[in-house]
Amino acid sequence: MELTEHNLTWKTLAAQTIELLWEVFGTAAKDIQHVGSTSIQKIKAKPIIDIAVAVRNLNEIETLIPKLNDAGFFKSKLHAVEGDILVCDDNEFADTRSYHIHIVESGSVQWRNYLDFRDYLNEHLNRAKEYEQIKIISAKNHPADRNAYTNDKEEILVRLLQEAQIWAFELKQVDSMSN
Repeated sequence: MELTEHNLTWKTLAAQTIELLWEVFGTAAKDIQHVGSTSIQKIKAKPIIDIAVAVRNLNEIETLIPKLNDAGFFKSKLHAVEGDILVCDDNEFADTRSYHIHIVESGSVQWRNYLDFRDYLNEHLNRAKEYEQIKIISAKNHPADRNAYTNDKEEILVRLLQEAQIWAFELKQVDSMSN
């Protein structure tokens, strides 16, 4: 498990992939966003670009799986998160993928969490650096064990996500009062 310095090409690669995903999803997609650690500026990340696709209804997505396959993305056999369909490029078992595409329902808690977490850490560098330190330690302790790496981050992820949710709620309150 190797973390690399933030790379500006991640934004470009994400934008190109988002264009491709708009072609695949068409009107089934309500929004498509670059999320995950590669979307957080100034922190190290695994060079796997996470993209979240908001759709009206997850039940409608099965018909798009062949188009996703043609575009080089395949439904994960390992991902078991309710309300989140994961498709990735390359071989998830060999851990050689470069993209994680998370398909969630528009307006869902998962969708908001992806955006709030990204936006909060981009606005609060001290919190982003705190998260980065846990990632660095975990990657060093578990260089070949993705599950252990992920488990080590659980506590800080939960705490930062709670902070992000409160921050996003407060921003919405300020916006609604100024309108």
